[in-house]
Amino acid sequence: MLAKLKKLWETSPVVMKGHYRYVVHPITDGIPCIEPEVLEDVVKRIMEVTDLNVDYIVTPEAMGIPMATLLSYKTEIPLNIIRKKEYKLKGELKVYQKTGYAECKMYVNGLKKGDRVLIVDDIVSTGGTLLGIIKVLKKAGIKIADVITVFERGEGKERIEKETGFKIKTLLRVKDR
Repeated sequence: MLAKLKKLWETSPVVMKGHYRYVVHPITDGIPCIEPEVLEDVVKRIMEVTDLNVDYIVTPEAMGIPMATLLSYKTEIPLNIIRKKEYKLKGELKVYQKTGYAECKMYVNGLKKGDRVLIVDDIVSTGGTLLGIIKVLKKAGIKIADVITVFERGEGKERIEKETGFKIKTLLRVKDR
């Protein structure tokens, strides 16, 4: 089912972002394009392995959005996007994100204490994005039912699990290239 996804990983270009080796893949970057059949396969698999008894599907901007949107459509579960832009709305939560190649703040709006969420993202490498999200949601009393990424690369998954106690599901473990 995910054979094409894996083949695309193995043949995607690698670029350097500082000292970080970054694989440019359709699911993680939308380059050259995201083929509908690959996106469909990813979402079908997510639906098979995650807890969908949630109030919201949550994803950080940007590359979790295509998968989370299709997942939301298929499950009729509302989608909440964690944005890189601050709106200063009532109840806005601030997430600090530090990855292998960038740092930024992200903002969560529209979630409240007691909401059950499924977090969906494209990749876990260093763990910086998901770690920040999980910590902020947990502190706000938002219940994280499940966390899933398409790709697992590096030691980020283990880091998150150790620091938060949350088990991170991934569809495909990939090697650094």
